[in-house]
Amino acid sequence: MDSIARRTGLDPADLTGFYFEDMFVGMKGVYARTITETDIVMFAGISGDTNPMHLNEEYARATPFGGRIAHGMLSACFITTVLGTRLPGPGCIYMSQNLRFRSPVRIGETVTTTVTVTGLVPEKRRAMLSTICTVGDRVVIDGEAMVMVPARPAISETTV
Repeated sequence: MDSIARRTGLDPADLTGFYFEDMFVGMKGVYARTITETDIVMFAGISGDTNPMHLNEEYARATPFGGRIAHGMLSACFITTVLGTRLPGPGCIYMSQNLRFRSPVRIGETVTTTVTVTGLVPEKRRAMLSTICTVGDRVVIDGEAMVMVPARPAISETTV
């Protein structure tokens, strides 16, 4: 067992995502999570964003949203979940992201994040990706990301 596996308890096979050579335009990765009260309170604590829009129902009722909403960046964090665990997965390097916040997310709603490969740049091992978060049929966030993806290791005669 390698040192990372010993420290984390993870199977080494779970520590490698797709290699650049395995990727193609149209590949998708998906993650879904239902937003809870605990998620919002913990995100406020870790981020320092204690805007009463997220934490105080009485305050939030008087806003155009008519009640509390989740932090937009909480839902956006699910994009990193897909990138780091599913597509391309462990080993990729997040290089850029743009986001458009389209609609609020409320406690109890399930955010489904879909990342789709839209372009590949072989000479730099870059993947361009469409990033979309939805609640049902409603788009809550959309954007584009770019990641650097590891190349498949070369097989040397000493490893054969």
